[in-house]
Amino acid sequence: MSTTRKTITVTDKQDNWIKAQIAAGEFTNDSEYIRDLIRRDQAGQADIEAIRAALIEGEKSGDPQLFDGDLFKQEMIAKHG
Repeated sequence: MSTTRKTITVTDKQDNWIKAQIAAGEFTNDSEYIRDLIRRDQAGQADIEAIRAALIEGEKSGDPQLFDGDLFKQEMIAKHG
């Protein structure tokens, strides 16, 4: 995997936060911390896209059906004891 060097600017407060994470042993350097943030953001975006796709699928599945909670419970008791 190739890498690209980036220069970023953070506030003093943000820099102190990053240094504290490194000092706590969470990360070995600034780059590792930033890469972790990017990976988490990518995972979060993937989760959002999956939820959007599920919502679209649900909207396309037809009209909503009424749900009878008591009947459902009875069916589950009959099926599973």
